[in-house]
Amino acid sequence: MSTTTSPTHVARPGSWLARVLIVLGLLAVLAVLGLVTLLLAAHQTAWAAGVLAALCVAVLIHLSPRLYAWRYVLPGLLAVAVFIVLPLAYTLAISFTNYSSTHLLAFERATQVLLARYDSEGLGMAFELRREGDQRRLVLQDDQGQHFVSPPFKAPVLGTAAPTEPLTLLRQTAEEARATPGQVAGPRELVAERDLLAGIALIGADGRTYRQASLHRFIDQKRLYVQEPDGRLRDMRDNSLLSADMDAGFWRRADGSALEPGFRSSVGWDNYRRIFGDEKFLQPFLRVFAWTVSFAGLNTLLTFALGLVLAVAMNWDALKGRSAYRLGLFLPYAVPAFISIPVFRGLFNENLGEINLVLDMLFGVRPGWFSDATLARSMVLVVNTWLGYPYMMILAMGLIKAIPEELYEASALAGAGPLTNFFRITLPLIARPIAPLLVASFAANFNNLTLIALLTEGAPDFLDTDVPAGATDLLASYTYRIAFQDGGQNYALACAISSLVFLIVAGLAIVNLRLFKQKDAAR
Repeated sequence: MSTTTSPTHVARPGSWLARVLIVLGLLAVLAVLGLVTLLLAAHQTAWAAGVLAALCVAVLIHLSPRLYAWRYVLPGLLAVAVFIVLPLAYTLAISFTNYSSTHLLAFERATQVLLARYDSEGLGMAFELRREGDQRRLVLQDDQGQHFVSPPFKAPVLGTAAPTEPLTLLRQTAEEARATPGQVAGPRELVAERDLLAGIALIGADGRTYRQASLHRFIDQKRLYVQEPDGRLRDMRDNSLLSADMDAGFWRRADGSALEPGFRSSVGWDNYRRIFGDEKFLQPFLRVFAWTVSFAGLNTLLTFALGLVLAVAMNWDALKGRSAYRLGLFLPYAVPAFISIPVFRGLFNENLGEINLVLDMLFGVRPGWFSDATLARSMVLVVNTWLGYPYMMILAMGLIKAIPEELYEASALAGAGPLTNFFRITLPLIARPIAPLLVASFAANFNNLTLIALLTEGAPDFLDTDVPAGATDLLASYTYRIAFQDGGQNYALACAISSLVFLIVAGLAIVNLRLFKQKDAAR
């Protein structure tokens, strides 16, 4: 007797699993449409179009039987696009601009900021807000005791804008002002109506324009700049014209002085020319690059060597308590780096660190770990080797287990010793499978920002460079300092360096992988 069973993991039409998947799909579509709406509200039309196009492609793939196989590829492609391609493209795009702490805004936004500036002559009036249904009135009193009342205006509904036309004030006596209909708004009501009051302009009998300056006061304000039909700005104080310098990213007066805020603009290859053409940038860049390559190479070599030696020792059959040793040697990898690195920073402290206390007691010396370039680099290598060797040890232990025991038995019959076994059997058989992982380790060490940021912060700094850079700075930390520290905040230049770092790491990885591939083919 035979029975047939159908696979239970396939969602049939009408089953509860199919209904759940349909609901989840609809929720995902609604979420993406909501994201598109938010992007459009933020005036990010290009991003909204891209997200909408990706949604259309995803829906087409899931509805078309011909594109069924692409359903399994789509999540990976989206992950690559979102987490790799888009960040790289955005970084590369910024590197061709002047984006920095003084050029944060787009041209249109920077222009709006200037047009929104007002000049005050210090003339002000206290005010009350009278509320009667949806009608509002303002009752004002100047410093000379004169009273003024605004015409009635309606409160905006559902977040609509305040009255756009200026309101002309009517002069009244104190008794007439107090008799103005409506209930006086308290502080809470004034706070609730702050958007309405901020958008109101009042025209006094003297022709001055008054705008809200505080919760209880309107002051005389007039625009500093107005935009001319040809796009230039006119300074209302001296009637001079301002022009936009698109190359430098500033609005400039006739005398050439710049106004802040600056705006983002395209500068072409200027950031890359600055790196390689400006001596004050080229010199520290080359020094940091040389140390970065040395650090990545030496650390990969040291962690691999130490991890392999310990892995061989852990596979020694005569060793008692191997499980306890393995656990102890694995602990540096189990503790998060942001905990271990500050501990090492305290241990290497030049005045109170335990390492210098022991060296002082034994040899009478207190090395300057953070002030001497050679010692600082040695300390960085030691700490990162300690943090990285468990990973190599685990990999090597797994690969050693895959080596046939017959090879070691034949080697023992031939009279070979442990060193011969290591260099003739273990190392050659491990080198090929672990080579791609060594390349990945090199790339990871090339961009090891966490270690430098938590241990030395790049110290000791170079004293002969204008650009902030230190003896232990890697390209990643050097870029970080230019972008966010030491008064730099030059994001575009940092993005240019990041793009170069990516090209260098990608090029080194490709070269190494091809070399290993050629070696494998030759064998």
